[in-house]
Amino acid sequence: MQEKFLRDAIGYIVGKQNEPLVDILQKDKYINEFLIAKKLNIEINQTRNILYRLTEHGIVSSTRKKDAKKGWYTYFWKIEITKSFEFLKNLLIKRIHDMNSQIKSRETKLFYICETCNVEHNEENALLNNFICNECGNVYVLKDNTKVIRDMKKELDSHERELEYLNLELGKEKAKDDHKKDLVMKKVAKEKLEERQAKYAKRKLEKQKLAGTLKKDSKKPSKKSSAKKPVKKSSQKKSSKKQSKAKTKKK
Repeated sequence: MQEKFLRDAIGYIVGKQNEPLVDILQKDKYINEFLIAKKLNIEINQTRNILYRLTEHGIVSSTRKKDAKKGWYTYFWKIEITKSFEFLKNLLIKRIHDMNSQIKSRETKLFYICETCNVEHNEENALLNNFICNECGNVYVLKDNTKVIRDMKKELDSHERELEYLNLELGKEKAKDDHKKDLVMKKVAKEKLEERQAKYAKRKLEKQKLAGTLKKDSKKPSKKSSAKKPVKKSSQKKSSKKQSKAKTKKK
């Protein structure tokens, strides 16, 4: 069922002839655009044009790599399943809305037909033509909408069932995407935690080393406190002179 939905989305945008892209593109791996062109059996420029049109609706995404020798870029593509389903969902909702409007119009309004030309007109246009066909001149006949309404309701039921299945598949894909996002977020959170722990351990080790260095320095005797102050020669001379003067006075 998933493959059918993807084919419908691609076929609506770029035509049924390009639906085989579903078999070439992958969800989790980018495919070389030259390989895509080869498998589609068309020129690379045609392939790029198709892929660019799909990109406008988010059906595919791309990345590019530069050729180290030649210097040009090569693009690689993958299919976006969730966005493809969302695009198809909006398309189905619009179709269902249009079908309901048409059924209501058929049930409440009158329509006329020229049985010769098989041309249908609503009541307003038929009145403007005086209920006479401009092509053949025959009189319009009131059309029985019973079969038309029945066929429209069958088509409406088909679209509504398809939308239900699509919603189920879309829910599964979103759950997968959310799970992947959770894993990525947990991985990032774990890496950040490990980085913080490593920084904390590094700072702690640096503090311990610094504390150990300061402790060793405090145990060493201080050079300033243990060293004796040198006696100046001038002061020694002055003290010897004072002593000699004191001796002479005593005599």
